[in-house]
Amino acid sequence: MNNAAERATVGWDREQMAQRAALDIPDGAYVNLGIGIPEKIARYVPDGREVIYHTENGLLGMGPTPKPGEEDPDLVNAGKKQITAIPGAAFFHHADSFGMIRGGHIDICVLGAMQVSETGDLANWSTGAADAIPAVGGAMDLVAGVETIYVLTQHCTKEGEPKLVRSCSFPLTGQAVVKRIYTDLAVIDVTPQGLRVIELAPGIDFEYVQQRTGCNLIPA
Repeated sequence: MNNAAERATVGWDREQMAQRAALDIPDGAYVNLGIGIPEKIARYVPDGREVIYHTENGLLGMGPTPKPGEEDPDLVNAGKKQITAIPGAAFFHHADSFGMIRGGHIDICVLGAMQVSETGDLANWSTGAADAIPAVGGAMDLVAGVETIYVLTQHCTKEGEPKLVRSCSFPLTGQAVVKRIYTDLAVIDVTPQGLRVIELAPGIDFEYVQQRTGCNLIPA
């Protein structure tokens, strides 16, 4: 079975990954969602919880994706995808937005990743190749200024290489910043002893996850 087929038949799909991560976001949290799978989390926050979404380009109170025909070209998130604004939302200068981040006013940030080390180092902006994107965006500010950093990513690359490794080989976004990792195979906490598996996707056992991980895992 090739890697693409395997990803399609085992573990959580991307929607389920986002749904699982949404369960861990508490009521009243101020949250920044990274580009990609993390953006999907906003669809799945349980009923009865209020979560206030922040985006680096200057909006607090981001709403869901607009319905077809109701798009506003001036309302986009940091990933340039069209969004809505909830009642009471606030717009502000880009510098003020980063002031919120750097000042510790955002509770949780959920980011994608290229690599996460067993000590919680994060690499999510460049492979270090000569033709790599030469800008980190707001990721370094987010991992430095936000108290809780979650990662939401596929467990392996498209080529089947592990994203969870002993030490990152790509340029770092931040050192020892990740608290929890959500993949298509498991939910994993970063602890002083290493990466601890706290939940497995349906039909997945610990050894299956360990074989696809580039460092030792600790069972729940």
